[in-house]
Amino acid sequence: MRKRTRTLIALLTVMILAVLPLSSSAVAKKDGKGRAYYEKRGEIVWEVPSGQKVMALTFDDGPDAVFTSQIADLLRKYDAKATFFVVGSRVKQNPSVVRQLADDGHELANHTFSHPNMRRLSPARLQREVEQTQKAIYDATGKKPVLFRPPGGYYDESLVDSLRKAGFLVVLWSWHQDTKDWTDPGTNKIVAKVLKNARNGDIVLFHDYGGARDQTVHAIEEILPTLQKEGYRFVTVSELLTLSKVRVNGK
Repeated sequence: MRKRTRTLIALLTVMILAVLPLSSSAVAKKDGKGRAYYEKRGEIVWEVPSGQKVMALTFDDGPDAVFTSQIADLLRKYDAKATFFVVGSRVKQNPSVVRQLADDGHELANHTFSHPNMRRLSPARLQREVEQTQKAIYDATGKKPVLFRPPGGYYDESLVDSLRKAGFLVVLWSWHQDTKDWTDPGTNKIVAKVLKNARNGDIVLFHDYGGARDQTVHAIEEILPTLQKEGYRFVTVSELLTLSKVRVNGK
């Protein structure tokens, strides 16, 4: 009976995982190796502890013709820089938005071409997703990103090793700075999440695509001036990395 019960539980778990949507709030790995393993090896970055009051704002899943541009306007207003983990297919749809981000000094990073379910991605498909996005970004801006963020935050040793060999560093986000803005929790909750948990070297997770991102835009409008008054500067992830021993492509 116990064996039958355990088998049933295992089957139910597999079924649930198969239908759960991948969101950028969930960090998953199938090889059993946790954060400490990858962080010690310098293969994945969650945050960059620093003695300086610096923070990296990151935006996933765009660009969006409306909301990415609104966020860019606010960043320009407060002289803040950010990193945009863009989806290649959306870059092709909105090349002018991506060019403006680059012209404004923001960092562009790779977030795959079609935002696939990473649990079901073969190595060959991953390579195509990454290369197609690199081409889309290069065609729009003349730049080739060196940072990669997997959709859903999914990673394992094979994925990390493949990306490392291709010249990428995998960047996730501070666990205490996942705003979950994609769930539309309300502007106040997004603002409170960031302000109450602000620490030097944080990497904050937002989204600029995936429905109406008005709450994200309004939250940014409150977060930027508030934290700037507290002495924070907003830099790109690569700028943040220069404050640590983390190196990209051996540099």
